[in-house]
Amino acid sequence: MIGLRYAVGVDVGGTKIAAAVVDSEGRIRKKVKTATEKNDRDQSVAQVARAAQEAVASAGVPWEWISGIGVVVPGIYYPQTGKVWAPNLPGWDHIPLREWLEPQLPRPIVADSDRSAYVLGEQWLGAARGFRDVVFVGVGTGIGAGILTGGRLCRGAEGIAGAVGWFALNPAPKEIYKQIGCFEAEAAGPAVARRGADLAGRVPSRMLELAGGCLSSITAETVAEAARRNDEPARRVLEETAKYLGMGIANIVSILNPQIVVLGGGLMQAGDLLLDPLRREVREWAQPLAARSVRIELTQLGEDAGVLGSARLALEENRVR
Repeated sequence: MIGLRYAVGVDVGGTKIAAAVVDSEGRIRKKVKTATEKNDRDQSVAQVARAAQEAVASAGVPWEWISGIGVVVPGIYYPQTGKVWAPNLPGWDHIPLREWLEPQLPRPIVADSDRSAYVLGEQWLGAARGFRDVVFVGVGTGIGAGILTGGRLCRGAEGIAGAVGWFALNPAPKEIYKQIGCFEAEAAGPAVARRGADLAGRVPSRMLELAGGCLSSITAETVAEAARRNDEPARRVLEETAKYLGMGIANIVSILNPQIVVLGGGLMQAGDLLLDPLRREVREWAQPLAARSVRIELTQLGEDAGVLGSARLALEENRVR
């Protein structure tokens, strides 16, 4: 189609790598996934290149039609050096990812953090279309945020802006702060599992039944499924989690005054159970005028936000002028 451009978006995760060929109208032409190699850094970097190559070959799009390749990682991108740090990927400690990939791929490469991709993807094609002041909050094993202010990515002095999982919500001793006390420890998926196991060990609950009678097998998904079956203890767990989620998001709303906050990540598979109580908490805790004007919505892109946003980064970086 005349006028269409293409890019490859690669979303590198702790468990899987997804790569997609995306056209300039946001259509995914082909997407491939592979399990991330966790024991060998060089092999996992090579996987990124192979995933991009496989996506292009499967899509049947010539490389000369590809404007660029966007690669995003679950960590921090340092704009000053171009290096990335991804603590969940062994050996990915301030590595020059773009430099290492360039000999293996024939088109320009742009690297960034996954939270940048998520917020760009939602603004381009998802729940935040038409908005310029946007926050994407990803809630899964951890919590992080991608931020757009005036339509531009907010990175901070060292590329660390958006590390909202460190928000202090509960005055726990510093030595256990990452286990109890911070936003991530109180509201991410492991916190839901922890509360579920604690409650199921004290009162009768379908959570234990769904986990095969093993408390240590209770996950956030177990809690959500039990809550959908009207299990009262599971619903209490989600209500408490929504309280902490709302408090953390209230801090974001008060600081940044966004037009919209988009919620994504694995825990938001239970978003239908969390969204209304979370919104109430934001109205309770956030600056009143900011709370009144902000929209809080669930992602419309799901797991595709990463590949779409990274493709968008590549298209913008290599825009034909």
